[in-house]
Amino acid sequence: MKRFGFDLSLFIFLGFGLLFSPAVSTLVISQLDRKMDLSSQIVRSTILLKVENKGDDSVSEVLLAFTEKQAKNLAFLTASSIGEGKGKAKGPFDSVPLKPVNPEGMNQGLTWYSISLPKKLLKGGSLSLEVKALYTHMLRPFPEKITQADVQLVSFEESACYLSPYAVSVQLLTVKLPEPKVESYTKLDNSKFSGSEIKYGPYENIAPFSNIPITVHYVNNHPFSVARELLREIEISHWGNVQVTESYNLVHAGAEITGEFSRHDYQAQPHLRGASAFRNLVAKLPPSAHSIYYRDEIGNISTSNVWSDSAKTLLEIEPRYPMFGGWRSSFTIGYGLPLQDFLFLSEGKRVLDISFGCPMNEVVIENLTVKVVLPEGSNDISVSVPFPIKQSQETKFSHLDMVGRPVVVLEKKNAVPEHNEYFQVSYQFSNLSLLREPMMLVFGFFLFFVACIVYAHVDLTISKSSASYLSKLQWNEVHTAIQQFQNVMNGCLIIHDKLEASLRDLSRTGDVPTCKAARKTADSTLKELSKELKPLLSFLQSSSQSTQILPKVEELASKEKELQEKLMLKHSTITDSYEKKSGGREIENRVASIQQKISVLRQEVDDLLEVIDI
Repeated sequence: MKRFGFDLSLFIFLGFGLLFSPAVSTLVISQLDRKMDLSSQIVRSTILLKVENKGDDSVSEVLLAFTEKQAKNLAFLTASSIGEGKGKAKGPFDSVPLKPVNPEGMNQGLTWYSISLPKKLLKGGSLSLEVKALYTHMLRPFPEKITQADVQLVSFEESACYLSPYAVSVQLLTVKLPEPKVESYTKLDNSKFSGSEIKYGPYENIAPFSNIPITVHYVNNHPFSVARELLREIEISHWGNVQVTESYNLVHAGAEITGEFSRHDYQAQPHLRGASAFRNLVAKLPPSAHSIYYRDEIGNISTSNVWSDSAKTLLEIEPRYPMFGGWRSSFTIGYGLPLQDFLFLSEGKRVLDISFGCPMNEVVIENLTVKVVLPEGSNDISVSVPFPIKQSQETKFSHLDMVGRPVVVLEKKNAVPEHNEYFQVSYQFSNLSLLREPMMLVFGFFLFFVACIVYAHVDLTISKSSASYLSKLQWNEVHTAIQQFQNVMNGCLIIHDKLEASLRDLSRTGDVPTCKAARKTADSTLKELSKELKPLLSFLQSSSQSTQILPKVEELASKEKELQEKLMLKHSTITDSYEKKSGGREIENRVASIQQKISVLRQEVDDLLEVIDI
């Protein structure tokens, strides 16, 4: 290995551990082909390896080693066996997610995963495996800050040799770039840059834990869209709908933009003056999605479009501004789904079968929380997710809930599009519980109407002998008496108007007998009204509740009496003058002072009537 060299200290440190691990010491990777796709912000690694058992003992597992940096940013890891030959049919097991292990005698500075073989690998046997690993935050913007006109350059560090506890007979590494342009890359023996790929190898007879560092510095204008937080709430209604609400806290995690942003330059040349920015996101929703909406922190957004066909529904959304490196945006999307497409019965339980992750392509989610809100009354809840998650349960109260709705909370860190797989939530629910809310509404309306009937027909006064109740009764009597007093006063004013009308008829016709007859009738009516006033005044004078308003009432009665006298005097003066054949000018002079007093009294009476109007 003088041509390549390896990390000697790491090999010596781990060598002792290998002596105590028979499975490791007997396995050899006869052929390893590793491909790393760097075309987006997610590093996708596919490893095809052929494992042979050179020892005497059978082997039941294959170990995978990851450095601290790899383990920290490892988002997705699966392994499957593949057949031999042209078709390469599936082997003993299909793709399964792997869980970390802690094997004895191995270096604890590394993170280990185990591929458990369903059938032991006997002496001299071989097995072909495919390992897929996805990493986030492995690409470092370099430089970290750029202007609007610059392209985005990133740096990727890796080893030309695969980190393995097993010796490797032959291995090859292929690094795929987003475009056939690279700033620089580590050149080694048997390294070649062709098209948009860099190939290292093939290298032969590689010792365990060999390490040949390489660095690739290249152009990657793919948007680094990262959701710091994503909350997906899936609420089930057995009345026929599944409501999905997704709240995003999005950031462009690429090279930060410096200097001023020119929207004019961006709109004129978006591919040159904003190559690493993105202006829209596309969410792939189920084809039956309906009632789709999208809003940001300010409110509703009109810059969104929906396309739908029999296979999918695409929701295109545009933030208020193009997203450059370091810029953030928060928004919410929501949609409804028909219940019958996602809920079914199995073994006496209801099973929700729905996707887990983000419906948007190439979005990395640092903290994903999926909440499944089940109907009130659900019990015996179980969850099946095809990869490791953190699970808890809480309660949510909504309209007409009595004990609350159970909520299954699933948390996943470092989620990638490959996590958008279907998962299942099983629970038991009685159909009788569907009648709970309608019965509550019916019973509630029934109680409301009963309460209205009782309130209308039942005297709810605590005591009819209480001071407040007696005071209220007395005030009601006073109020009635004052209204009757006002009616009498209004009747008197009507008679006054009739007297004035008879004088106008006299001046027009000269019929004195008719005028005198009108006065006689008015005088009789006023006397009757005066009789009605006496008991009302006596009652008000005797009531303690009328103390404040009584002076105005008495003053009004007095003013009206004086007004009657002046009207009668005016009427007598005019009729006498007509009998004596006096002239019109003479009559006006005789009643001028009387008319002036009548006008003042009439205004005072009107004002007092408004005062006592309660």
